[in-house]
Order: sequence, then structure tokens, then C-alpha cells
Amino acid sequence: MALVVLVLCMVVVSKLAAAAGDLTAGFTKVDLPEGNFVVQSPYDVPENQRYTYDVATGVRTFWVYADDKPFNTVTPTNPRTEVRLTGHDYSSGVWQFEGYGYVPSGTSGASVMQIHNEDGGARATTLMLHVYNGTLRHYSGAVVEDGVYDKWFRLNVVHDVGASTVAVYVDGAPRLVDVAVKPTALHYFKFGVYVQHHDVSVRVESRWRNITVYSKPY
Repeated sequence: MALVVLVLCMVVVSKLAAAAGDLTAGFTKVDLPEGNFVVQSPYDVPENQRYTYDVATGVRTFWVYADDKPFNTVTPTNPRTEVRLTGHDYSSGVWQFEGYGYVPSGTSGASVMQIHNEDGGARATTLMLHVYNGTLRHYSGAVVEDGVYDKWFRLNVVHDVGASTVAVYVDGAPRLVDVAVKPTALHYFKFGVYVQHHDVSVRVESRWRNITVYSKPY
């Protein structure tokens, strides 16, 4: 009897480990040439003063100052240095963002990843992940992960458009699962740093590598 229980426990653990470790099972990796990585940074300074891409290591470094200009002269938004992933805007199916992020100590009051909605839509975003004093949060609310400073972490964000849900995983572990979101017409992924509205440090920074996007139809 003890052996049967042990075997069953091992099976359950094995299934859980597989689920956590293979979040992209059943998805198809989409093509992401460098041209799909469109940088948005303060309009009045050269891009290379707020963003670098090390081809040798694959690390993209984003930084911006709290008093920087917006990314263009038309949009009165807060300072940002972000990549807007183009070529894969979506309106149906299940889509997944995967990347390794790094937030240096001292960065606070910045969005580091978001699912953006169609330009001019009633709601700007479906998801934003903010960093405040070393804690990764769902917008300014629920804690996603404590202690994210000065270490690489794997981030997976799964958006099921038809179900109107988003799930967030850090290092393969579920952190926000099936969070209900309001449906909208179109979506796309962004990552980098985007200054928010409270607890903002003078300078905000994040680094990213191994950015991948996956999709699957219903």
C-alpha cells in the first residue's frame, strides 16, 4: 500500500513539474527578426543614450530618467524606453511572451513589461507589470514576485484572448493565473522601462534577453 501511495505521489509531482517546466508545450514559436524590435525612447536624445543591444550576449538594456521627455512630441505620456514588438499584433488565439529580465537595485516606479491594446482604445493595456522597491506587481496592486533586484528571472505571460484571461509565471512557477481581463480589439507585447506615477526613482532600468513569442490557435 505504501508503495502504491509513493508511486501516485511521484506521478503527481512529475506532472506538476512538467507543467511548470514546459509552459510552451503546444505553442508554436513565431519568427522575431530584429526589425520587429522597435525601440520607443525620449525623442530629444539619441536612442543609444537610453538603449543598448549587445549582440554578443543578446542583452538589451533600457534606462530612462524621471524627467525625460516622452517618446514623441504628440503623446503626452511619461518617459519610457521600451521595445514595441511589431509584426505579431493579435486579436484571437492564445499568445505567450517569454523572456529573461533583470532589474538593478534602486529602480522603482516603472513598468517593465506590458500587453498593450490597440492605439486609441478605451483601455490602453491588458496587463502591466510594475517594479516598486524590488517587488514585481500587477500594476500597482497584487505582488507577483518579491526580491527581483539584481538577478535574472524568467518571465512567461500567457494571454488567452477568447477566455479574456492572462497568466503570469516567474521562473516557471505560477504567480497570477487566469486573471480576468476586459476584451479589446487588438494586442501586442512591450518590454523595457516606462515611468509610472508613484514611488519613482530618479533613474529606472531593466535588462532583457532571450525574448520569444509563441502562439496557438483555439
